[in-house]
Amino acid sequence: MTPQATKTSRNRSSRSGKKVAVESYSVTAKYYDAAYATKQDLVDLPFYLDLAKQSSGPVLEIACGTGRVLLPIAREGIAIEGVDNSLPMLRVLKSHMEKEPARTRRCITVHHGDMRRFRLPKKFPLVIIPFRPLQHMYTLHDQREALTTAAFHVQEKGILAFDVFYPKMELISAGLDQEIPDLEWPVDSDSIVRRYFRKDSVDKINQVFSFTFIFRTYKRGKLLHEESELFKLSYYTYPHLKALFRLARLEPVTEYGSFAKTPLDNTAEQMIFLLKKI
Repeated sequence: MTPQATKTSRNRSSRSGKKVAVESYSVTAKYYDAAYATKQDLVDLPFYLDLAKQSSGPVLEIACGTGRVLLPIAREGIAIEGVDNSLPMLRVLKSHMEKEPARTRRCITVHHGDMRRFRLPKKFPLVIIPFRPLQHMYTLHDQREALTTAAFHVQEKGILAFDVFYPKMELISAGLDQEIPDLEWPVDSDSIVRRYFRKDSVDKINQVFSFTFIFRTYKRGKLLHEESELFKLSYYTYPHLKALFRLARLEPVTEYGSFAKTPLDNTAEQMIFLLKKI
């Protein structure tokens, strides 16, 4: 879900000591669509698609990535603008757009920008931030800036919708340095890609953990290729989010604990919010 900071970004130091930006999702972008097509518990699309239909558009999607949510909305004839800081992800999105019919492409406008700072010269009845991009905001300042940016683009009486995971504290610190098989998908009749997950560190004070995705391609059981990418995720408590809403001059209209619209309570797997401007 955005990591700049919409998606996870990394920096490396040059010999001169200056930081050199590394494009976020530079490895993951090429695997992203195939990987998440296999994820059985990724059930957010109908929720956001229904919100888009209710709004009639135009819609702004912050951290639109490869278009997993953006493209189905555009296929419904709803105008949607997407913004993302990851050029590799946007390149994948644009390759998908080239395969869409003209009536779908006409509904789409894409921007390259950082969710903490970008400003478009228009407001929207619906702004969405699907699949947890706000968890790539690691400091209070960045979290507030991202929500303030989103609120800036919401029309009066409009809605901002986003989701983050409900933190299971007993699991966040568990399994450090363990390489866990995560997802698997076919490339062709005799090749597959397997994604592995390794949690590298946990910062309990700042509520951030670091992890690595490892992508291994196998042909007939033989390892052909391996790539990896480091990510970070922040996690939120409910009071933390409520305080951020106040700082960004937002207030909840509706809260859910799942995309089936179950209550936000101790059984929740997600924290999903529909917000309006104060």
